[in-house]
Amino acid sequence: MISLLERQRSSVILQSMVENVAEVALSAMIGAPVYDGSGKLAGYVREVAISPREDSSRVSDLVVKTSDGDRLLSTKLLSGVGERSIRALGKSDEWPPLVSSEGMLLLERDLLDQQIIDINGRKVVRVNDVELRPEPVNGTLKLRISQVDVGLRGAVRRLLKGLAPPKAIEVLASRMPERAIPWEAVDLIETDPARRVHLKLEYERLSRLHPADIADILEELAPAEREAVFGSLNEEIAAEALEEIDPRLQVELMSSIESDKAADIVEEMDPDAAADLLGDLPEHTSDEILEEMEPEERQEVAELLAFQENTAAGRMTTEYLALHPEATIGDAIDKLRQFEGESETISTIFLVDANEVLVGAVPLISLVLAPASTRLSTLTPEHIIYCEAGTGEREVAEMFDKYNLLSLPVVDEQQHLTGVITADDIISLLRSHI
Repeated sequence: MISLLERQRSSVILQSMVENVAEVALSAMIGAPVYDGSGKLAGYVREVAISPREDSSRVSDLVVKTSDGDRLLSTKLLSGVGERSIRALGKSDEWPPLVSSEGMLLLERDLLDQQIIDINGRKVVRVNDVELRPEPVNGTLKLRISQVDVGLRGAVRRLLKGLAPPKAIEVLASRMPERAIPWEAVDLIETDPARRVHLKLEYERLSRLHPADIADILEELAPAEREAVFGSLNEEIAAEALEEIDPRLQVELMSSIESDKAADIVEEMDPDAAADLLGDLPEHTSDEILEEMEPEERQEVAELLAFQENTAAGRMTTEYLALHPEATIGDAIDKLRQFEGESETISTIFLVDANEVLVGAVPLISLVLAPASTRLSTLTPEHIIYCEAGTGEREVAEMFDKYNLLSLPVVDEQQHLTGVITADDIISLLRSHI
């Protein structure tokens, strides 16, 4: 048991040690001697652990190598953390032996040299060291992760450890430019299901990034980490990010997940992007995904798969708004409110007659500039720019450039409106040829 006198004495020691040590590097703590409440050398720090389910920023335990094996020293028993030693309350034989590290994140083993996601910087970086901040609380000590070092300081500390005096190493490291990320801006990546640490890591902060930023992060990661992060995203976020990713990586990612989840993701994608993706996948994989999809979405995508990819029909989406020429602006606004597709695909309201023949096109801006009772037929230009389904993608791109288009309707041989090509489709087309 820990006496009151011992706690009071440790509180004084603790306060003086914390005043002298603002932060401690993980690389310096590993291997540091640990002294128990009697002042006896109990062992050496082997690992520093956090329990993410309880507190993802606070160190829960130190793994101490003792003569009786590895023991868990709870940070609730810490009385001092210095640059060269650790002091604790109680006797080392009272500290429980380490039976299993399951549920723990061991900072040296699981974090150093690993790739992490810097949410603020929207990029992937590699961890060179971890900074820990001691905080005195009621006579004991809490250790919190303050930031991770992704620059030369941490690399120098670890490279020279044991080869030069600690003071000399720290002087040299302090001359290096600091590159650190606050711990709260870090998302961890768990990759190997066979690892000893089994943690359910949430990616809520990652999901709040723009899909293009998520795509960049996925492309920077190694394959195993990429699959782990992609698998953590919900279907809507995964679909949006997938549309921004290089087609070769799209195939790799979709091949790494179960067909039912892949189907859920494909259903959230724009139909044209979904068709392009399924067309790039192996036929048996594509068939499995189509089989898992809802009937309506499956039919929509299957129809697009029938077209050649390098044609207008192969580039078009079937998500568009079309109304009868006699409809009013008020009708169009009601239709817009009910539209469930991507808002970026809607820049124009298309007009079709009773036979679905394209007869007009009204820019969205016109809906703002005229009364709600105005008939849409009075707002359409005399000449409608459109292309046929078999038009080559080069000619399509030239039409966008020539007429400064935001969207281009696609018709079949009978002039029926079958789909729409949007500006972002052309940007993707041009990017693929750069």
